Amino acid sequence: MTTLLWIIAMILVLGALAYLRVSLLTATIAAAVVMTAGWTFDVVGPISWIIFLVVALPLNISAFRQNVISRPLMKVYRGIMPEMSSTEKEAIEAGTTWWEADLFAGNPNWKKLHNYPVARLSADEQAFLDGPVEEVCRMVNQHQVSHQLADLPADVWQYLKDNGFFAMIIKKKYGGLEYSAYAQSRVLQKLAGLSSELASTVGVPNSLGPGELLQHYGTPEQQNHYLPRLAKGLEVPCFALTSPEAGSDAGSIPDFGIVCKGQWEGEEVLGMKLTWNKRYITLAPVATVLGLAFKLRDPEHLLGDKEELGITCALIPTDMEGVETGRRHFPLNCMFQNGPTHGNEVFVPLSFIIGGPKMAGQGWRMLVECLSVGRGITLPSNSAGGVKTAALATGAYARIRRQFKLPIGKLEGIEEPMARIGGNAYLMDAVTTLTTTGIDLGEKPSVISAIVKYHLTDRMQKCVIDAMDIHGGKGVCLGPNNYLGRGYQAAPIAITVEGANILTRSMIIYGQGAIRCHPYVLAEMESAFDTESGQGLANFDAAIFGHIGFATSNFIRSFWLGLTSSRFSNAPYSDKTKRYYQQMNRFSANLALLSDLAMATLGGNLKRKERISARLGDLLSQLYLASATLKRYEDEGRQTDDLPLVQWAVEDALYKLQASLDDLLDNFPMGLGGALRVVMFPFGRPLKRPSDVLDHKVAKIMQTPCESRDRLGKGQFWTNSEHNAVGIQEQTLLDIIASEPLHDKVCKASGKRLPFMWLDKVAAEGKALGVLSDDEVNLLERAEIGRMKSINVDDFDPAELRPEVVSTSSQERAA
Repeated sequence: MTTLLWIIAMILVLGALAYLRVSLLTATIAAAVVMTAGWTFDVVGPISWIIFLVVALPLNISAFRQNVISRPLMKVYRGIMPEMSSTEKEAIEAGTTWWEADLFAGNPNWKKLHNYPVARLSADEQAFLDGPVEEVCRMVNQHQVSHQLADLPADVWQYLKDNGFFAMIIKKKYGGLEYSAYAQSRVLQKLAGLSSELASTVGVPNSLGPGELLQHYGTPEQQNHYLPRLAKGLEVPCFALTSPEAGSDAGSIPDFGIVCKGQWEGEEVLGMKLTWNKRYITLAPVATVLGLAFKLRDPEHLLGDKEELGITCALIPTDMEGVETGRRHFPLNCMFQNGPTHGNEVFVPLSFIIGGPKMAGQGWRMLVECLSVGRGITLPSNSAGGVKTAALATGAYARIRRQFKLPIGKLEGIEEPMARIGGNAYLMDAVTTLTTTGIDLGEKPSVISAIVKYHLTDRMQKCVIDAMDIHGGKGVCLGPNNYLGRGYQAAPIAITVEGANILTRSMIIYGQGAIRCHPYVLAEMESAFDTESGQGLANFDAAIFGHIGFATSNFIRSFWLGLTSSRFSNAPYSDKTKRYYQQMNRFSANLALLSDLAMATLGGNLKRKERISARLGDLLSQLYLASATLKRYEDEGRQTDDLPLVQWAVEDALYKLQASLDDLLDNFPMGLGGALRVVMFPFGRPLKRPSDVLDHKVAKIMQTPCESRDRLGKGQFWTNSEHNAVGIQEQTLLDIIASEPLHDKVCKASGKRLPFMWLDKVAAEGKALGVLSDDEVNLLERAEIGRMKSINVDDFDPAELRPEVVSTSSQERAA
């Protein structure tokens, strides 16, 4: 019996030490103490001590461990894991890790999350949103843009230029606005809720492009020339990366430049002949300066010994002879300026390279370093803004529109998709806020940017489909009163661009996350192939044994958290969010353990097992989305009225995580899924999707004017102006709600149950019966006008459906 108790004590001590992630030395000392206790009680004899010392001493003597254990392991490691290519290495090293690394490590530090600063707008940024952004939204007639002009009107283009919309990222010393990433996000959200063309036009110059690249890498001459002109709108920029043969695989672009001598402004200079064929380039048809990515070659060795210099970025004025722009693509009836650009042996000086000749061949590093910032702001913000507006517009419509003598929002079949829209609107706003907070703290979150690009554009598309289903014919028939149709058409564009979503999910999120977020993998890879510093073996030894301890800890944590349903794990609050934190502790440990096992069983083949990689990426992604939601709830003062939105968003994210984890275990390499399922889900899957009761609460918030609803749609364009159908409908919602008791009063006075329609007739009857005041009559009459405007759809003379042919070119309208 004493022996059994001692064995149990040893297992518990070692398990606790692994759970707590103590050092190897501390674990050895603790084990020695338990051994001594066993010696005292005659449980441990000399042989047990000899075995213990034979194992423990070599592990704690670094020189012995390195040469006897780590050196052979390093040889095996080199055989399993291929050395990173220079392109992969640049991509991995370009970004930084932030909160996602905590989620990946199996033991999130929730205090760290909640200590990140609360995102706030400066006075200037708020004034910009309340002034120029509000005004340009008033100016845009979306039906005119998408059906009649096939472009933004000339006065809108000029207003954008005059008011610095293209200069949000440019520093003030060059005449720019120098706004925070958070402010840029709020601007784009507001614009996107009204017009995808408007948001795209503003978003691109403030994302990956000449402005961003010039500020980071440009020569002083380039910066002083271009940045003030970009800030004033005297130059319209675009950036050309994608080629017909190289879409998501941007590193394989066929466009090239040849280093040579040529004539420039009457003199022979060293330059390059550029040949390119690009497509899908936003703003290319109207751009005055073209950022161009190409592969530079030096066959005559005019710059040095290297012939293939690699991807290079240059700035090319579009009015140069041989530069072809102006033609447009037609992306799903969305009229933002997007088109091809071509050039054949266009000669330019080497000084056109961004950063000058010394940056020849450095284009890939430049792109991947800057891409994570732009990709983390533009498309996610546009998606969030679109869904926020759709959430409140759908809520208003569902309260106004009646069928079966009820507002359709009270029908349970409608509540389900409404809850998806509302819950996602809350989550997506939270995610953009947390992500831009990281960017404003100086991070370049390559993994997070991939997560938010994929998941927010994906959720946006699904939410727009839900909104279309609820609106029915109102969403299908295009026209000035349709605020959904063009967004529905545009949704696949966001899915496709800046890294197609299939690729982003299956390769990029986990492909970068496994290396960047894991505390030991990158160190192992670098040290295993380090043949020059003399520290390769020592560094590999530290990394590999740290990795072994890390994996052991995550196995113990996964087992214990699964056995206890994580009820004893750390959570920063004891309210209704407590279980969410605890469940995320559990799933974080599962992710860390499964990552190590996947890498151990598949090695370098993991990056080719895209469905395994995708599901592992799903675990990390959903943890990030849920943690951003909880961070928002904290930052906004833990408003209990918002709890249904928080609960829906977190429960949906964690349920999706569980589904991906379940699929992963069903398909785990070497048949390990069954055993791992016993460890992680000993009592079955613990989570359920959001309940019907929760759906009802979210749908009710969307239909009821209140502070929670205001927070859900905060910052969007709700003004009741001529061309803003959403703003007009918001006023109608208030009028309809105010009309309901008046309708009941007239019904009671007349002794009849009148239908809730023809409110002008109800008003007339109420006036005749003497139960309504003049103001109440006016309210019912106004409500009827708004009600009919909300539920009716546009119709046209057949001639009106033919797009207006405008004689001026797109370039002239934009000039």
